Amino acid sequence: MSRVIKAQLVRYSRLAHERGLTAAFGGNLSIRQGNLVFIKATGAVMDDMRAEQVAVIDMSGRQLSGVRPSSEYRLHLAVYRKRPDVRSIAHLHPPYATIAATLLEKAGELPIITPEAEIYLGRIPVAPFRPAGTEELARVVAEVIAGSDAALMAKHGIVTAGRSLREAFYKAELVEESAKLWYLSRKGSSGK
Repeated sequence: MSRVIKAQLVRYSRLAHERGLTAAFGGNLSIRQGNLVFIKATGAVMDDMRAEQVAVIDMSGRQLSGVRPSSEYRLHLAVYRKRPDVRSIAHLHPPYATIAATLLEKAGELPIITPEAEIYLGRIPVAPFRPAGTEELARVVAEVIAGSDAALMAKHGIVTAGRSLREAFYKAELVEESAKLWYLSRKGSSGK
């Protein structure tokens, strides 16, 4: 089973890079199975992911594999603890969503524009800025995503949650589409 999970993480990590949802070392995906969390290893590059670059930790954060987990493992664990229904998380750095998160930090939410975003996301709150990899970031993201399957993180990127990695991934694409449409509509209306 762990071979299948690792293959999924490799596939969707590469796809995230291909689709412009992250670059270089940025972003990480995870899958929870029982008390285990499979997550991208620290230093792994999304477009070059391999199965041996998937770390395994338990829900207390204890490393169970030969590779260290991403520095954002705290964020993943906090969301899994807050949302027992969640089985997969995508944390990515798509450009439009990252810009929107920064511009909308005080507003607290990205406006929903498309019917798909309304159906599959409902709302997209913004978590206030906290330094990457910290318990503080994990806490604020877990709080804002408690009532939603997606959240923007000011000056950082996005987090989406799903019952499968496929679901979390496609929700991330919807967030980026929503952010792009919001940004372009804002830019268009400011020129009038």
